[in-house]
Amino acid sequence: MTVAPLVIACGALATELRAVLKAQGLAGAVEVTYLPANLHNRPERIVPELEPLLDAAAAQKRPVFVAYADCGTGGALDALLQRHPEATRLPGSHCYEFFSGAEQFAAMHEEELGTLFLIDFLAKHFDALLWQGLGLDRHPQLLDMYFGNYRRVVLISQTDSEAIVAMGRAAAERLGLQFEHRHVGMDPFSAEVQRGVAVSLSRKVA
Repeated sequence: MTVAPLVIACGALATELRAVLKAQGLAGAVEVTYLPANLHNRPERIVPELEPLLDAAAAQKRPVFVAYADCGTGGALDALLQRHPEATRLPGSHCYEFFSGAEQFAAMHEEELGTLFLIDFLAKHFDALLWQGLGLDRHPQLLDMYFGNYRRVVLISQTDSEAIVAMGRAAAERLGLQFEHRHVGMDPFSAEVQRGVAVSLSRKVA
C-alpha cells in the first residue's frame, strides 16, 4: 500500500493551488490540507502549526510538499525542514516572489523599496487580513507607524479580474499610497508546484 504525498498549504493559496493541481492532473495524486490564511499576519505561528503535521507525516513515512516560502519565519521554517528530509517547500522568501518569479519580483522591489505588495487573495480580503488584522479599524492612528515609509501598493495579480484590480486600487487609496498593477499570471507558481509535487511523488514509500 502506498501513501499519497501530503501538500500542506497556506490558506491564501487555496484557489490558485486547486486550479494548478487540477490543470496538471495531480488533484487525485496528493492530499492537501490548508493552514489558516491569517498566518500571513502571524508568521511566528507558521512553524508551530506545521510541526505536528510534519511529525505525523514522518511517522507514516509520507513525503510532504510545503506550499509556503519562508513567509516571514526568519529561517525557522527551513530549520524545521532540515529535520524532515521527506519534506520540501516552495522556493523564495514569500508568496510575492513565487507568484512573480524571483527575477521579476527582485526588479519590482528594486524599483521602489517602499512597496506594499498584494496578491489576489490579499486584495480580496484586505479589510479582514490587513485593515482589521493590523487593528487599523480600531486604531487608525497606527496607519503612519505601519505604512509611513511606504510609497506605493503593487497588486501582482494571478487573474485578469477587473474586480480584483478595483479592490487593490481601493486598498491603496485607503492607505494613502500610489497604486500599480502588474499581472504576473500563474506560470511561475504553476511551475514550482509541479516541481515540488513531482519531488514528493518520487519519494512515495510502499
